[in-house]
Amino acid sequence: MSFITLSSQSVPFRFTEGTAPFDTHGGTMEHCNALAFKNGRQRKQAGVGLRHSESMKDSDRTEMDLIDSEVEGEPDGLIPGSDSKDRTHPRVHRGIRAELGNVSLLLFLYVLQGIPLGLAGSIPLILQSKNVSYKDQAVFSFVFWPFSLKLLWAPLVDALYFSKFGRRKSWLVPTQYLLGLFMLYLSLRVDSLLQREGGPNIIALTSVFFMLAFLAATQDIAVDGWALTMLSRENVGYASTCNSVGQTAGYFLGNVLFLAMESADFCNKYLRIEPKETGIVTLSDFLFFWGVMFLVSTTLVAILKSENERSKGKGTNPEETQGVLQTYKLLFTIIKMPAVFTFCVLLLTAKIGFSAADTVTGLKLVEAGVPKAQLALLAVPVVPVQILLPVVISKYTAGSRPLDVFYKAFPLRLIIGLEFALLVWWTPSVKQEEGFSVYYYGVVLLSYAVHQVTLYSMYVACMAFHAKVSDPLIGGTYMTLLNTVTNMGGNWPSTVALWLVDPLTWKECQGAVGQTCASPEAAGLCIKEGGACVTMLDGYYVESVVCMLIGLAWWVWLGKKMKRLQDHGPAAWSCSVITVHD
Repeated sequence: MSFITLSSQSVPFRFTEGTAPFDTHGGTMEHCNALAFKNGRQRKQAGVGLRHSESMKDSDRTEMDLIDSEVEGEPDGLIPGSDSKDRTHPRVHRGIRAELGNVSLLLFLYVLQGIPLGLAGSIPLILQSKNVSYKDQAVFSFVFWPFSLKLLWAPLVDALYFSKFGRRKSWLVPTQYLLGLFMLYLSLRVDSLLQREGGPNIIALTSVFFMLAFLAATQDIAVDGWALTMLSRENVGYASTCNSVGQTAGYFLGNVLFLAMESADFCNKYLRIEPKETGIVTLSDFLFFWGVMFLVSTTLVAILKSENERSKGKGTNPEETQGVLQTYKLLFTIIKMPAVFTFCVLLLTAKIGFSAADTVTGLKLVEAGVPKAQLALLAVPVVPVQILLPVVISKYTAGSRPLDVFYKAFPLRLIIGLEFALLVWWTPSVKQEEGFSVYYYGVVLLSYAVHQVTLYSMYVACMAFHAKVSDPLIGGTYMTLLNTVTNMGGNWPSTVALWLVDPLTWKECQGAVGQTCASPEAAGLCIKEGGACVTMLDGYYVESVVCMLIGLAWWVWLGKKMKRLQDHGPAAWSCSVITVHD
């Protein structure tokens, strides 16, 4: 089991009072002026906005209807054509049963996305069992940063494509092929990187898994954009459920299941009659299997799924696409919108209070002697809860104020962070010669389950709000902006938390006069002189207290400001487009 923050997530954020004032009833309108060239006619600017239902009687549905503007007799909307319906026909409300095929495909794509993320998440526990430093762990944590940096290339994914093949498939198919091929190559090299004489090759491991995460992040951009048009507008809210459920399932397969199957102790105790020295699978075996799965499944999606199947032959256009430079300019304008800018700044700072608990706790438990395979086993009964939680929580976040759930769960998650610190402090005192008692594992399991309830409450609430306010004018880029900032808000505090554990830890050299443990070299000299470095104050506990205080201050002063963002009307989040025809 690993204590993680989803970023999806996964997967890896300053506040100023000087932002423009808001109209709490209607919001402020920032025109995102982009140019698209087409058909030789110049069209007038048409204001396009999202119309949200203020009274959400169907809690399982997120309404983001389009207001169409007629110019020269042609309908003009945020999505002129989509996978889900022909916009030139009367609006027909379609239940979720009619789109189970599309929902299943989205779920499957998000599961695939979670596999490399889960594998990357298992490496820190493997490294911890090899006694690497927390600074090395901080270096490896950069593996999770592509999901925080994908905004840099998201406009390219959104704007460059082969129209005959499909806007999203143009990136999804080659990216997943590369993921499969890269995993096959990595299966041949990973053992040598982990078992190098002198310790694991941290830089090389970070580089190769960073590339895996980069490809997964690119796949996420394409899938997020496809989700906006694959599902009908009344069912688009289910995209966030597919995201959270699919990534959780994929993360479980790549992390929990792998760690259990890789552990010789776990396999000998629960799965074998005759003990062996190795687990049922190795990391290289697991990478090879999923590399083949990526290649096969991607081929099936490329052949069997037509991206614009409903609009073929009906005179409808696919999504409007801006040029690359225009998309970057539009993205920059979106970020400058007061509501979006404030929301991003809040997301960048919201998770500082959870960084020590979410990032360091699992590693500290392994350091205290808890077998990583046993932690993986404890995560198994929580997985059904993780899968069902988004479905349950989505009933409370599908309305017009999903961030209310975020605000209520925030202080509970802070409290769980302190409880984690107490759990780590308590662990060495209950360790027995044969391991840990069932009672201890029950406490860990209960703590982890409660933590997941608060984590998913905040995560699903954010995803629902993203889907509610995202303007589909530039497809996946708008939603990717919000998801990227959310991921970055979790990843940069996590890296800092790992980096500061060693500097904040105070150790004394006992048994060797005149020696210290101020550095790895000094600690080695202490041991050479017959002494031992004894931890007097663990930096993890210092971080836990400081993070809790920072998080409490954020909740008191900034949490209410985040809730007030829900009061802004659709115009505060929407864009206008100028379309120019050749």
